[in-house]
Amino acid sequence: MSSASCTRPTTTPTGIGGCGRAIQGAKRRGKPWRTTKPDPAAHRAPDLVQRNFSAQRPDRLWVADFTYLRCWEGVVFFSFVIDVFSRRVVGWQFASHMRTDLVLDALRMALTRRQAGADVDLVHHSDAGSQYTSYAFTQVLDDHAVLASIGSVGDAYDNALAESFVDSFKTELIVDRVWRTRSQLELAIVEYVAWFNDERLHESLGDRPPGEVEALYASKYVLTPSLHQ
Repeated sequence: MSSASCTRPTTTPTGIGGCGRAIQGAKRRGKPWRTTKPDPAAHRAPDLVQRNFSAQRPDRLWVADFTYLRCWEGVVFFSFVIDVFSRRVVGWQFASHMRTDLVLDALRMALTRRQAGADVDLVHHSDAGSQYTSYAFTQVLDDHAVLASIGSVGDAYDNALAESFVDSFKTELIVDRVWRTRSQLELAIVEYVAWFNDERLHESLGDRPPGEVEALYASKYVLTPSLHQ
């Protein structure tokens, strides 16, 4: 869990966080929603990460998960993909269901920004939820030469970095609140992800935001690829 630690900011993005000008949250309590439902009949890829959430360059290791959120219009779901090197959210999706398309759309978004001509193996790591072990999801990974990695069933430590992001996301944006409409909540998430990627300081990154870390890497290595092969 320590590899995913990060500092809690003193401010939240303008207009979100439940007390901003544009969006107002509303208190509500409810029963927890179970999102990880394994498919016992599905083939499950091995765990290639073994709780080692570190990477020496972008597009080397991604972690993925999804969580549920509540608004007055009902339960909604937020899926995401994080690049372990920079902690950047490279893909995400928001939907009223938790079918495979929810996590596939987040993966496809991440793949569109993957560096062309990557010369190292990219590992996509997730929990053992049926969405991640489905044929449709594993086929997209295969089509893009991405190695699938699946943690064990029922062990949050096997996907600790993603679990840590969910905790930060809900603490910094959702807290003990939900939103009046799905569209308000989606707008809040859009603003939060932009803030998380470009402004939020991460202790694990030397108190730098993900965007700055990737920019520093690019300035050193992108023009001289032999240095990081």
